[in-house]
Amino acid sequence: MVHNGIEYGMMQAFAEGLSILRAKQEFGFDLSEVTRIWQDGSVVRSWLLDLIQGALERDEKLEDIAAYVPDSGEGRWTVFESIHLNVSAPVITASLERRIRSREDGYTDKLLSVMRNAFGGHSIKKAED
Repeated sequence: MVHNGIEYGMMQAFAEGLSILRAKQEFGFDLSEVTRIWQDGSVVRSWLLDLIQGALERDEKLEDIAAYVPDSGEGRWTVFESIHLNVSAPVITASLERRIRSREDGYTDKLLSVMRNAFGGHSIKKAED
């Protein structure tokens, strides 16, 4: 089951990296093409990139996909074992936590915004903004 924990970390890294490229709008990256190029000449070659490329070819904006990521339990098991065995696994742990966070209603982030405003006068973005 440890391989599932490793997959969590790899998937998270691909998702974050491609999100960074997508945010660099002035370059107009074709993310499907980026993943294809990576498959042919990069150290990050992976079957996961084939899967990503197929999804991005169908819909690069992923408009019909909810930002909700379930887990099947293997990543949790990997994290629990790492703690039990005193083996540090920060990437796998962070990727599991990110999946869990995707399921929240955002209340945690709302509280963080309220606290920043209260102690530092930082602006609060309203829900309709």
